[in-house]
Amino acid sequence: MSGKFEYETKKPSIVFYISATLVALFVLWGFIGPDSLESVSNNALASTLNNFGWFYMLATAFFIAFVLFLAVSPFGRLRLGKPDERPEYNFFPWLGMLFSAGIGVGFVFWGVAEPALYFLDPHPDYIGADEALIASAGLRYAVFHWALHPWAIFSLVALTLAYVQFRKDQPALISSAFQPLLGDRMRGPLGKGIDVLAVLATSTGVATTFGLSALQITGGLSHLTTGTIPNNSLTQLLVIGIVTILFIFSAATGIDKGIKILSTINLTVAFTLLLFMIIFGPTLFIAESIVSTIGGYIANVVQMSLDLNPFGDGEWLGIYTIFFWAWHISWAPFMGMFIARISRGRTIREFVAGVLIVPSLLAVIWFTAFGGTALDMIMAGNEQIGELVMNNVEVALFVTLHELPLGIIMSMLALLLIIIFFITSADSASYVLAALTSDGGLAPKLWMKVVWGFLIAGTASVLLVSGGLRGLQTASIVAALPFAIIMVVMIFSLLMMMGRDMQAEQLWKRRTRTKKMKREVHDEMYERMKENMYEDVKEEVYQEMKEKVVEQVKEEVYEEMKEEVYEDFKEKIYEDLRDDLGEQLNGELDSPDSNDDKTKK
Repeated sequence: MSGKFEYETKKPSIVFYISATLVALFVLWGFIGPDSLESVSNNALASTLNNFGWFYMLATAFFIAFVLFLAVSPFGRLRLGKPDERPEYNFFPWLGMLFSAGIGVGFVFWGVAEPALYFLDPHPDYIGADEALIASAGLRYAVFHWALHPWAIFSLVALTLAYVQFRKDQPALISSAFQPLLGDRMRGPLGKGIDVLAVLATSTGVATTFGLSALQITGGLSHLTTGTIPNNSLTQLLVIGIVTILFIFSAATGIDKGIKILSTINLTVAFTLLLFMIIFGPTLFIAESIVSTIGGYIANVVQMSLDLNPFGDGEWLGIYTIFFWAWHISWAPFMGMFIARISRGRTIREFVAGVLIVPSLLAVIWFTAFGGTALDMIMAGNEQIGELVMNNVEVALFVTLHELPLGIIMSMLALLLIIIFFITSADSASYVLAALTSDGGLAPKLWMKVVWGFLIAGTASVLLVSGGLRGLQTASIVAALPFAIIMVVMIFSLLMMMGRDMQAEQLWKRRTRTKKMKREVHDEMYERMKENMYEDVKEEVYQEMKEKVVEQVKEEVYEEMKEEVYEDFKEKIYEDLRDDLGEQLNGELDSPDSNDDKTKK
């Protein structure tokens, strides 16, 4: 981790009480009247597919174009945080948390099943085609459902939430993304309504993943114990109950310990499983399939993205493509909130590379390795895998691994991987739902996470009891529609925020550049003036110094000459005085004697 940030704990908001009550009532309805729930769900599904299937297809294609545009445009330089912030998590733990947040469950559950399903139940365009062409299309559609489209959906919501939280200092709420459009009304009933819809969509999407995990864990246990543990609804409910209890221990440790550690373990185990499949599976076939699948995907992604089969009944798209788009959209608030929380400090361009491009490449490798191995076995005459894929899709992975060396050991490792994915999904989902329902506090209370964990587990349970896998798919497609509309509006709100920030940043850069130019011009002029003035001042100073030195020398010479003259004069005066005094003294000495002599005479 490169940096450490402090996050606030807040009290439950009105969104918690409204959304938790609605989810609880849904769970109660499912337990009291599962048949009634199934009937209403089927009617809602038919209405949604008939009237809004086109919207799901168009919206997801638009999301990809928008996210890629952000990455390559000048917006890509903007940072999800303050300009001086750097990523909170290093790349490997960050990538591990992206997968362990829940989408890894989909990789493990559908990795074998999807390509095999699309081979045995092909897209309408490939019915009656050559086996090789159908198999190639099956791999391509599996990658199509798990590469750019889902990660573009997650990227859009994550980008928006990270931007409003860490750059605009808004609460970690879906409604915060609409501040440019709603202003202060985002804190009113309209904003609360948006947050409630986001929570309901998230709880449904997460419950779908809970159900898929329970289905696969139960199928794996039943396969490994050769039927001793039955693969039925009761076992699935027991699995959900046990994992729900286990996730509480992870939730109590927080993101930096629980989710981060389990995510790193998960990524390591998943990589080991993938490496095993490539080495012990049909290696050459997998390598060739990866290259051809990437080429086919790039060549056909636009056509697949906008294909609604208007001249057919559209049933295949409803069962598969639209289900996956809706499931991913219902996951978007959860995945978006969680990815935003762990992506603080990254630039938008860096974020898109990590959240959109890298997972898409991993999806190609994963589905081609696992699905390609299963297809190779089916085309070689292994009818058991094909039969299980059509009737018990959750067992497909374990049956495929059983056909390879060390199959039992790798099946146990796969089961461990699914269980850890399940725990981290529950932990991540409960964290996000607790944050969304506590006014965006990114350090929610533990009891709120526990409440949401039990509510999601209850939702998954009633969906499994009322309709099994079909019930899970139905709930996702119906619940995702309102939030899909919210996501489209979110794009325009995000563009408004980024546009204003880019203008402000460009204005700041222009002002900084102008100040720099002024400073450079000032410094250059100053140096020139300094050089010119230096010569003038140097001459003046030289003359002044010269005059001063001359004066000083004159004074010193004068003093010395005066001293010498004084000494000369003094000596001469002394000589003259001595001579004069000598003469006077000699005269005085001679005068008395002469007088005496004269007297004697």
